Amino acid sequence: MTSKHIVAIGGSDAGISAALRAREVDPGSEVTVVVADGYPNFSICGIPYYVSGDVAHWTDLAHRTADDLKATGMEVRTNTRATSIDVSGRRVALRKRDGRTELLSYDALIVGTGAVSARPPITGLTGADALGPHDGVHLLHSMGDTFEIMRSIEERRPSTAVVIGAGYIGLEMTEALTARGIAVTQIEALPEVLPTVDPELGALVHDELAAHGVEVITGTTVASVTAENRGGPLLVKGTGPDGRPIARTVDLVLVVVGVKPDTALAVGAGARTGAKGAIEVDTMMQTSLPDVFAAGDCAVTHHRLLGTTWLPLGTTAHKQGRVAGENAVGGDRRFVGSLGTQVVKVFDLVAARTGLRDAEVLAAGRGWTPMTSASRPDDHKAYYPGATPIHIRITGDRRSGLLLGAQLVGRRSAEISKRVDTYATALFHGMKVDAVSDLDLSYTPPLGSPWDAVQSAAQEWVREQP
Repeated sequence: MTSKHIVAIGGSDAGISAALRAREVDPGSEVTVVVADGYPNFSICGIPYYVSGDVAHWTDLAHRTADDLKATGMEVRTNTRATSIDVSGRRVALRKRDGRTELLSYDALIVGTGAVSARPPITGLTGADALGPHDGVHLLHSMGDTFEIMRSIEERRPSTAVVIGAGYIGLEMTEALTARGIAVTQIEALPEVLPTVDPELGALVHDELAAHGVEVITGTTVASVTAENRGGPLLVKGTGPDGRPIARTVDLVLVVVGVKPDTALAVGAGARTGAKGAIEVDTMMQTSLPDVFAAGDCAVTHHRLLGTTWLPLGTTAHKQGRVAGENAVGGDRRFVGSLGTQVVKVFDLVAARTGLRDAEVLAAGRGWTPMTSASRPDDHKAYYPGATPIHIRITGDRRSGLLLGAQLVGRRSAEISKRVDTYATALFHGMKVDAVSDLDLSYTPPLGSPWDAVQSAAQEWVREQP
């Protein structure tokens, strides 16, 4: 294996994972990571827990310190933005914070530019006069965004806030702001919060929010965010599902309605794009450009059930980055595919999913006929104190019995994240729902049952199968 100069663009999950793997596989390789800001290898997923105060200091969000990264032999260039790629010359144009520019040569390039926050078409959020952090209006996707939110909290001392969006980050930030004593109104355009799970389970999360004092407004489109005076209170207006106008005056507004792939660098060099405009890659994470790989939220996702899609997840970014890094130094590794396994904690409730739901099964076009069952097995034996129900929905193919997906909601003590992992493992290996009962799972009364909750739910699906 001939040693190469590998350049990774992006200092988050994909870029750093790629750089680390390249150094592991070929210790003689020269690896340079180019980071647009000053925060390489920081956990974006941990931001809500810094805002809440659970993480004491922002530096604790670093997976590795700068010295840790340097000790691996890689060079990390912070506050440096890649502005263009010269594919034929195998060079990247860089611009430093002070305006200086240079060309950096590479043998293989890995694009890990991630994603950027989606800015919805809401009056007051777009255009030259758009409200921003100085007005108490925030988007959230980077450490810079985080510091701006913390600055608003310190300077404005908000007592009220609106969170627009009730997906994973929106829910986590609602909990974080509530933990700081801020009264939160959460507004979601879809009929129920956490729309990545079925509405019956989203309703449980809705109830948990309400139980902790959050005002939840669903089926509502926000039309405008305005401020009568810069630095003053913010007026959020929207329209409910019945056409009734809704208005809230608050001190802080957080907009978290999703992200979109950041592909400008690669597209500018001629890279092809695929699902949702993400960079097209094969299973080796190779783009349509020679010697250029892409990984993480900027790239398409190969899904084991759906085929090629776009599903930005930190776990996927780490895996894709590792594949890209190995192949950049001459390896032959493949990304074997995602199942979209996700989990979120909302106060004392945990919601998780893996695989597909009914509508997603039909959209896959694989000829499956979905059937979903619902059950409520206890997390452990009822005679041992503290048993709580887990709401489980299993989706399988009605004809073949193939497991296609699972959704779970339960208390934090019920080990929801590990139980969804059991289903994810079964999905990965193409098991039938009935075969889940054959798994040799652990048991002791304080923690489970002879038939674990994941197996009891599987048996319920089999009973309901025609």
